[in-house]
Amino acid sequence: MIIDIFIRYLHFIGILTLACSLAVEWVLLKPVLSRAELRRLSVIDGIYGLSSLVVVGAGLSMWLAGGKPAAFYDGNWIFYLKLGLVLVLGLLSAYPTVFFIRESRKGVPEDRLDIPPTILWLVRLELALLLVIPALATLMARGIGK
Repeated sequence: MIIDIFIRYLHFIGILTLACSLAVEWVLLKPVLSRAELRRLSVIDGIYGLSSLVVVGAGLSMWLAGGKPAAFYDGNWIFYLKLGLVLVLGLLSAYPTVFFIRESRKGVPEDRLDIPPTILWLVRLELALLLVIPALATLMARGIGK
């Protein structure tokens, strides 16, 4: 029981960290940034990535090894929709992550870079998806979707 509580706590803290780091990314992201600002963004993006691993790892642990029986999750289409959106969220974050890392390592910190509009839109889309996923989790926890 203590392990189950710890895994749920880890899942919750991971979700909060993920949401906060993505929100900070969105606030700091501007159409033009210096390489120093990009370095800062890549650190925040790293926190976002690590927290997403914690969320997925703890979530898989709850599904496969603890929490409610696996049958509770297995037959629920909302659960699979939620998993799919988490996967999409991860895929959407790949391009900004690669851009931040690649561009922050080049040149000098004072260089100014135009940020592709695609990155701005991807981060906004990630935030929008992040608003939907907890709603799906709430529906699923109430047994809706079976």
